[in-house]
Amino acid sequence: MNKTETLREFYEHKFQAVPDKLQQDIGHFNVFRLEDCIVDGASTVKYSRRDFYKVSLLRGTNLYHYADKTIEVKGSTLIFFNPLVPYGWEPRSTDNSGYFCIFRESFFTGATRGNIHDLPMMMPGGIPSYILTKAQDKEVSEIFKKMLTEINTDYVYKYDLLRSYLTEIIHYALKMQPSETLYQHADAKSRITAVFTDLLERQFPIESPAQRFALRSANDFAKQLSVHVNHLNRAIRETTGKTTTAHIAERLTAEAKALLKHTSWNVAEISYALGFEEPAHFSNFFKKQTSITPGAFRVV
Repeated sequence: MNKTETLREFYEHKFQAVPDKLQQDIGHFNVFRLEDCIVDGASTVKYSRRDFYKVSLLRGTNLYHYADKTIEVKGSTLIFFNPLVPYGWEPRSTDNSGYFCIFRESFFTGATRGNIHDLPMMMPGGIPSYILTKAQDKEVSEIFKKMLTEINTDYVYKYDLLRSYLTEIIHYALKMQPSETLYQHADAKSRITAVFTDLLERQFPIESPAQRFALRSANDFAKQLSVHVNHLNRAIRETTGKTTTAHIAERLTAEAKALLKHTSWNVAEISYALGFEEPAHFSNFFKKQTSITPGAFRVV
């Protein structure tokens, strides 16, 4: 798997130039037309994790890789990418166009309720893509056009306005989901489930064979959360309908698939990184979860 791409590397690759004071610009924000970011005649985005957020409006037929999933989308699609999940994108038609903006988390702080990583489209395991009708494409495009105009002005409060435009796009997508599920943790069980999920996701993605997944059992998480393991198990089961062990196994399987598909690491290296003491233990686990061996999955 490629190493995490930084903002500096993004600018060097796309424009062969880095904005002044980028390192001091903690809340960096920028917006682009997709057509202006073609490098060497190609607009492919390599599969990797980034250290910044990205919101894209893509038109045409496109193939995007998100964590362990590969999805083909046609027409207009609004897609949200976050630093926790590796992704890539490949055009499948010649009529691709659109817009995208990039920003650091601190740029968005305080712009809406909760934290940005609590938003459904920004959560690992959430729904990052929204298919748009022609009318919806027009509305979202107008917001991006306002961003492009504003980013080039000398207005002293332009970043406040740009933050408002970004928030408008996010709320546009949120309104396409049931509003009563947003930001709410109805009780203590819901809160502990949310904290467990966050703690689980912080361990991913695995970016080096030397990196190791450490919290592998319900007991491990209970100790980290300072709760009794029975309380943790009961809260998660009642909130999600799944056991703590099932959640851990599903996330391990998803990461294993991503590593098998997008790295050249051997099975032993992947096994170690995912916390298994022996490659055979990993192979048995993977086959139990997927009904296929790691080697067979890699060549599918």
